[in-house]
Amino acid sequence: MTKHDLNYQEIASNIKEWGQTLGFQQVGITDIDLSQYEERFHVWLKQHFHGDMKYMEAHGTKRYRPAELIPGTIRVISARMDYLPPNTDMAKVLREPEKGYVSRYALGRDYHTLIRKRLTKLAEKISLLVGEFGYRAFADSAPVLEKPLAEKAGLGWIGKHTNLLNRQAGSWFFLGEIYTNLPLPIDAPVKNHCGTCSACIDVCPTQAIIGPYQLDARRCISYLTIELRDTIPVELRPLLGNRIYGCDDCQLVCPWNRFAKPTAEKEFHPRNRLAAPELIELFAWTEEEFLRYTEGSAIRRIGHEAWLRNIAVALGNAPTQQSVVVALKTKLQHSSALVREHVEWALEQHLAHRF
Repeated sequence: MTKHDLNYQEIASNIKEWGQTLGFQQVGITDIDLSQYEERFHVWLKQHFHGDMKYMEAHGTKRYRPAELIPGTIRVISARMDYLPPNTDMAKVLREPEKGYVSRYALGRDYHTLIRKRLTKLAEKISLLVGEFGYRAFADSAPVLEKPLAEKAGLGWIGKHTNLLNRQAGSWFFLGEIYTNLPLPIDAPVKNHCGTCSACIDVCPTQAIIGPYQLDARRCISYLTIELRDTIPVELRPLLGNRIYGCDDCQLVCPWNRFAKPTAEKEFHPRNRLAAPELIELFAWTEEEFLRYTEGSAIRRIGHEAWLRNIAVALGNAPTQQSVVVALKTKLQHSSALVREHVEWALEQHLAHRF
């Protein structure tokens, strides 16, 4: 049997079924025409909304023309995997300023490796059926327009906060892709169901969502605490509150997340007591402790210096008490000028109080 004799409709059905057995909640298939997204992406770059994320413009047209990234690609298999951990009391942690808030996607093991491995297993299953074929698996690991591809593949729609939304699952999920040369049948996109809702826009602490479907990453707390390696703008620091790694506010208020289900994937469950950690304890971590406690975690990529920077800002926003001031003073002579600067700012916030 040649590849021309294969029943690609049946193969597509098998792919979706196998995807679920591998832990994905949904798999869709799309073509590689992203022309409808090109102009919006260019405008976003021209407005410098990507900030210091130079990699967003570093690959030219490869990001939105899959066949230029992986020659021979004619289809993209897009998959989503739930990551919302059970019982992490998100809103409660945000109301407790002495504790640090870590974006829920980062509480467990790093998703990049896990999802890429699962997608590779899916590709291996496909090869048993069709023989050798061309493919590459990605999970936020290459210049790929993940959300537009997932939207085209019918996994959901891009909401006003620019995250992908699904009527049955909200937005608490990761995405991954397989670029392939198999002529699989494609799935239809779904309708946008944001309607007149503006909850995500209204709740954003830093007003980073400057309009429906428009995100200025330079103001986004996820960008400021994860992607930015430099000084956090002074005017934005008080708005970070106790968020020390990422931000979930726009997801927390989204009505569609009422339908989100906690993940059964134990690799994404909280590790090392990071679901509701005490800021002072985290601030005391040495670099060795930071590396040990964040081993296998997405958090490790920001490094100890940015970790201390973020916590210093959170401590500056915490209620003034002696323990907070004492903790901050331990880093006044830190070897990093970046850490010292944010510690000094934090101490200034407590200057009006005497001990």
